[in-house]
Amino acid sequence: MQVHQHPLSGPHANAAYTLTSFHFGTPGSGKKVYIQGSLHADEVPGMLVSQFLRKELTALEAAGKISGEIILVPAANPIGLAQAIHGAAFGRFDLTTGVNFNRAYKHVAGDLKKSLAGKLGADAAGNVALIREHARASIAAWQPATDAETLKKTLMTLAIDADIVLDLHCDNEAVLHIYAGTPLAEGIAPLSAIMGSHATLLAYEAGGEPFDEACSRLWWDLDKHFEHQFPIPAACLSTTVELRGEMEVSYDLARKDAAGLLQFLTLQGLLHADDATAQAAAAVLPEPLCAATPLEGVEPLYAPHAGILVYTRELGARVVAGDAIADLIDPVSGDTTVVRATVDGVFFARSAHRHVIRGMNVGKVASAKAYREGDLLSA
Repeated sequence: MQVHQHPLSGPHANAAYTLTSFHFGTPGSGKKVYIQGSLHADEVPGMLVSQFLRKELTALEAAGKISGEIILVPAANPIGLAQAIHGAAFGRFDLTTGVNFNRAYKHVAGDLKKSLAGKLGADAAGNVALIREHARASIAAWQPATDAETLKKTLMTLAIDADIVLDLHCDNEAVLHIYAGTPLAEGIAPLSAIMGSHATLLAYEAGGEPFDEACSRLWWDLDKHFEHQFPIPAACLSTTVELRGEMEVSYDLARKDAAGLLQFLTLQGLLHADDATAQAAAAVLPEPLCAATPLEGVEPLYAPHAGILVYTRELGARVVAGDAIADLIDPVSGDTTVVRATVDGVFFARSAHRHVIRGMNVGKVASAKAYREGDLLSA
């Protein structure tokens, strides 16, 4: 294992931030995998899962069982980890700019559409290598203006040429769910089954330029731009894995989630089990808990007025249009409004607050029918 330190702060800074990455295996000897935890720094489960991953990857490397390169960033947001407001951790938005730490990543396809003109050919592997070379150059040319932008550039420098990107997040309160690009549906299906995802949400473009999409969307954007004249595969299997809710931080869950991620990497040929029987066992997938559905089909549920929020359906429940999800009670008058789903689907995420004000998002239902447009992710 190699440990790399990446300074993030500019000159004359009042505070100095450093990102740490752990490198396993040998670059160029196989696939490259990038894994990061807690880009939203107040979403802790990914950091705990990373502790189990680091321990297991260290042992696997020592035993010569890693084929390829694996980069692990256990705490992907040292800036957010240092932020708090009146004793409450505040790691989702940069307090300097107000920008979400998982938005506004550079979409390098804009640069590559120009730099690759006349250079692609009939060989898919050659195109992949060339696109990655140009993607690295595009990120290298990025001139960050803030520490948060330097963080984003550093993370993309580590990940932009990876075959697999696993971005570990969590929701407010939720069952485990996954986000990925629509062209990655087949590749992400084994991970969804292994991790026990209750909703696997797909989009060609989610909006806002989140990290996982900045690593993957360039491939199908370039394929479309060059009008499918050249073989350009979706060469980066990039996904956001939402590890349930913010408070579900336990050794048992973290150990289970780490084992699932390692099983997926074994299926991808990066890790080797002790014997043929163990290797074959890694290929046995559990029955999936869901089919993939469009991110455009997720219904956000909003509070119609302020009040006490009492959920009447459990997370993971399958609902039909008209089903009650929660009661919203005016604490003075006692008047109650029932919050209902208007689509058929899975109730997969909800708010951790039990008093809300008008317009707050209080739940999400994943349906199979796309009906939304524009930016599809919450703030």
